[in-house]
Amino acid sequence: METVIVLLATCSLGGIGSVAIDCRRFAAPEMRNRHVAYSVLNTHVRPAQVEKQMTIDAQSGAKGRVDAYFGISRHGSTVKREIMAGTVTFLAMSYVLAVNPAVLGDHGTLGAKGIPTQAVFTATAVAAVVGTLVMGLWARYPIALAPGMGLNAFFAYSVVLGMGIHWQVALSGTLLSGVIFFVLAITKIREKIIDAIPMQLKLAVGAGIGMFVAFLGLKNGGLVVASESTFVHLGDFTKGTTLLALFGLLITVIFLVIGWHGAVLYGIVATTIVGIVSGLVPLPHSVVSLPHGLDQTFGQAIVNLPHAFTGQMVIVVLTMLFVDFFDASGTLIGIANQAGLLTPEGKLPRAAQAFASDSVGTAAGAIIGTSTTTAYVESTAGVSAGGRTGITAISTAGWFLIAMFLFPIFDVVAGASSVTAPALIVVGVLMSRSLGQIDWSELEYAIPAFITVIMMPLTYSIANGIAMGLLFYPIVMVAKRRGREVHPVVWVLAVIFLAYFFFLANR
Repeated sequence: METVIVLLATCSLGGIGSVAIDCRRFAAPEMRNRHVAYSVLNTHVRPAQVEKQMTIDAQSGAKGRVDAYFGISRHGSTVKREIMAGTVTFLAMSYVLAVNPAVLGDHGTLGAKGIPTQAVFTATAVAAVVGTLVMGLWARYPIALAPGMGLNAFFAYSVVLGMGIHWQVALSGTLLSGVIFFVLAITKIREKIIDAIPMQLKLAVGAGIGMFVAFLGLKNGGLVVASESTFVHLGDFTKGTTLLALFGLLITVIFLVIGWHGAVLYGIVATTIVGIVSGLVPLPHSVVSLPHGLDQTFGQAIVNLPHAFTGQMVIVVLTMLFVDFFDASGTLIGIANQAGLLTPEGKLPRAAQAFASDSVGTAAGAIIGTSTTTAYVESTAGVSAGGRTGITAISTAGWFLIAMFLFPIFDVVAGASSVTAPALIVVGVLMSRSLGQIDWSELEYAIPAFITVIMMPLTYSIANGIAMGLLFYPIVMVAKRRGREVHPVVWVLAVIFLAYFFFLANR
């Protein structure tokens, strides 16, 4: 009895000295966690104290649930570190906000055939936010998404300029590729297709796109120009815009080799400043503006779907799907491996969610008004900074949301090809590194790989490069008496691309 009296007295006083006692431990089980018990045991407890304790308990519970869902503690990370890692990822890939409008927009090479530049900028930011949020919240990986550099070039120069397809219909093709990708992602077909294409050709496709993107950068910067006698020759280095592009290339390369995260972004900033000082780049009229322009692009992919079911569009959709599918495969597995997130067998946990997130980003981006959205290899910058969970991706998405209001600054950059050209060249170099992984000693792989790489820049078409590579591969394998090793999927693709060359390529 004395013990009970002491405990009740202690509870009334809130503890002894600096030691607080939780009286719920002494209540009957059915009374624990029920604040009515305190009114019986302790008539001196103030409602504010009870409310404060309830708030603390709720916050602790919410924090625990977030930690458990994302596995923050399990991966040895913290929320602060994840947010900082997301910031690093944004800095490394935010150049897309300037370069994508320059490639797809109506201020550049496409002219009147291009998508309105402000709409492209807003769509790029929104697509990055949506795709990255889905990746962070659903797949829970520290991987950011945005419109891809190689596929935006394919969209603009191969589909719109080369094939003469309106950008609205090209967006419909992008939407279809995203929907098909989603179906493949959530089924076992994904693994079968990944296994069907030989690794050497996958590597060649990535390198070929890199060559194509670099060639676009050299051309847009005036570092190479057309020639009737030699196809191309060196540009005019007495022109200010050419010199500005050369400066931008040199400074970006320097930033890259010394290991700066965000080297491409810093190169764009440095080149823009020099361009403004020299009078080659105009000053922005303002810094901040409300996002707009989507009224010109939103929903066009859906409205124009009936026009996307043609022979030409079959090739377009297949190419978009092929490139995005295998680019996502390499990027997701590579980044997860760097972050130590693969299983001991080398498998990617939650692979279906990760691939589906990529496809959702593509479909959403197409509906909003931009080319294929894909996982960015620049996410490795955030992983290097300690990012291990989806919180990193959510942080990156937040920065893209903020950047959406900075169109006047990015518009100046997008309209100056001398500023964005160095970024394209450097990105092309980074994409071409896979050339070193190709086994050039085996001709049955080396020949199709080389054909794939060389045809992309020289025919100004990513689709042509992929098609030629997939045509040569089975033929060479048969000649080598290894035809049985060619997967049926490759034979089907070879027949489709053969029909493309005979009936559609020059139309």
